[in-house]
Amino acid sequence: MKRLFILAVLFTSTVFGQKYELGKVTIEELQEKAFAKDTSAVAAILFKKGDVRFEYSQNNGFYLTTNVKIKIKIYKNEGYQYANFEIPFFEGNNARQTINIKEANTYNLVKSNIEKTKLNSSGEFQNKLNKFWSVKKITMPNVKEGSIIELEYDIRDEGIGSIDKWTFQSSIPTVYSEYITHIPEYYTYNTHFKGIPAKITKSTRSAALLLKNQNVNYLINQTNYKLVDIPPIKDEAYVNNIKNYTSSVIHELSMIQFPNTMTKTFTTDWETVVKNIYDSDSFGSELNKTGYFEKDIDALISGTNNMIEKATLIFNHVKSTMNWNEFYGYGCDVGVRKAYQDKVGNSAEINLMLTAMLRYAGIDANPILISTRGNGISFSPSRTAFNFVISGIELENQVILLDATNKYALPNILPIRDLNWLGRIIRKSGSSNMIDLMPKNNSIDVVNLMASINTEGEISGKIREQYFDYNAFIFRNSHNGVTKDSYIEKLEKKYSGIEITEYDVQNSNDLSKPIVESYSFTNNNVAEIIGDKMYISPMLFFTTTENPFKQETREYPVDFVYPHQDKYNISLTIPDGYAIETLPQPAAMAMPDGLGKFSYNISKNNNQVQLLYSLDINQAIISPEYYEALKNFYKEMVNKQTEKIVLKKV
Repeated sequence: MKRLFILAVLFTSTVFGQKYELGKVTIEELQEKAFAKDTSAVAAILFKKGDVRFEYSQNNGFYLTTNVKIKIKIYKNEGYQYANFEIPFFEGNNARQTINIKEANTYNLVKSNIEKTKLNSSGEFQNKLNKFWSVKKITMPNVKEGSIIELEYDIRDEGIGSIDKWTFQSSIPTVYSEYITHIPEYYTYNTHFKGIPAKITKSTRSAALLLKNQNVNYLINQTNYKLVDIPPIKDEAYVNNIKNYTSSVIHELSMIQFPNTMTKTFTTDWETVVKNIYDSDSFGSELNKTGYFEKDIDALISGTNNMIEKATLIFNHVKSTMNWNEFYGYGCDVGVRKAYQDKVGNSAEINLMLTAMLRYAGIDANPILISTRGNGISFSPSRTAFNFVISGIELENQVILLDATNKYALPNILPIRDLNWLGRIIRKSGSSNMIDLMPKNNSIDVVNLMASINTEGEISGKIREQYFDYNAFIFRNSHNGVTKDSYIEKLEKKYSGIEITEYDVQNSNDLSKPIVESYSFTNNNVAEIIGDKMYISPMLFFTTTENPFKQETREYPVDFVYPHQDKYNISLTIPDGYAIETLPQPAAMAMPDGLGKFSYNISKNNNQVQLLYSLDINQAIISPEYYEALKNFYKEMVNKQTEKIVLKKV
């Protein structure tokens, strides 16, 4: 054991002692056929380095520059994707960023010689993502199995509010990752680290700058973060956003203190964060504007004194009137008045407008700051933790959640992007509280199926399926606006072997009712005939054949998005000339603490088989401590669903 420890220390010292620089590609590296510590790896990051410095301009003061160097080995064809890079950068009015590609080369071994291919103009371009963000795209040249690629670029950032997040971990192994920040003593940043802990070292050095023709001495605080032998992050089934758990570090400005000037404080705690947001011109003041909508709202709610009816009328009015431009953010861009006039706005304009209208009608409504699923979970106080705003009506024992950016949303039926753990409600008084965004009630899906089996094993019948709550919301979002033929084609592809006729769907646009989908079908892919016997899964093409939870252990919560109940009522008529030899046994199973259950009840009556099956997942997010129970639960469920009815010729 002692010998192993000494070897580990020696290895770590060797790794940290190495110099990781570009242009040092060797024949031995190019000859490597597989990554030694994980031969299944399609590629590996040999090193990744980031260096953040504050430069000084006489005209504009301090600004940020970040230098990034990365070296990657490609082992297999599937690793070619890691030779493509996308670097997002901000192009808003304030704190603009620019990207400068300094080096981009691909190295290959050709007849025992190292061949270097430089990036040309055709491999570098950029796309506009939205009003504020663009992305620089790099496609490395001449990439093959065995290639090594190197990339170096600088990011110049005119702002100093947030230092870009540094990610140590990737979906492929990383041998070495280092991140260094050089921060002048005038700036204090809150540091948020997640994932595998890094080795951190700190030091201080002196520096000077020329300010108004005078030399000013100051200190620079340097912090080095180092990680070695970083395993790939594994994206598992039912993970909210794998970036929530990827090893990374975030810096957020909390204080500026120059000599002989007032101290400016920024992010310190949640109350400070929300106060700064609420007090901004693009947020709080927009809530106080009412003149642009008063006549419309007066006419809309004149016929009722019921608060719920008023809220429903206003919510539907905003949804039907406004169109979301798909820009995220909690701050208004053009302002609520112009957005209402143009009938187009970003998330803040639409939902702050909704909140103001509800307040005008005498309803206790307040904005709720959230971080969308794509933005990640807001673990710690930070202005950048939020990227969206919705509205909430506060009643005695609950908060009704509203998001008018989606035409199919309902009270407490939010777009899926919003369902991301917790938000923060901000009241007029300035107080704020965390709000649970996750649904509590099960969304139901009910399938009624009646079918007959012929002597060739072909099944034909009718299906009527009802979608409630989130199931209905997802159906409308996915299928409204899609042609019937296109949707039927997708459904037939989903259930291999099925042919659909007489398709019909009801209540596509009546949000007060569940979606009702019905169709006739034939299927020749669910029965197996061996000799004089026929084998059929009672759940036919609805059978779950694979356990989605395969890993031995689980580090992340299991995110089902919303609680749900799936119910199946299936009636099968067996073919003439056959008798039921065996049926699966009825079964039931429950998870600990009421997290989930399934029941499987099957019976026969003359030439018919009746199956009543239900699955309940009663909590949207299930802690990793229940993973073993959940894995076994799904194992038993899959085993039961894949059991066969056995029919025998008579």
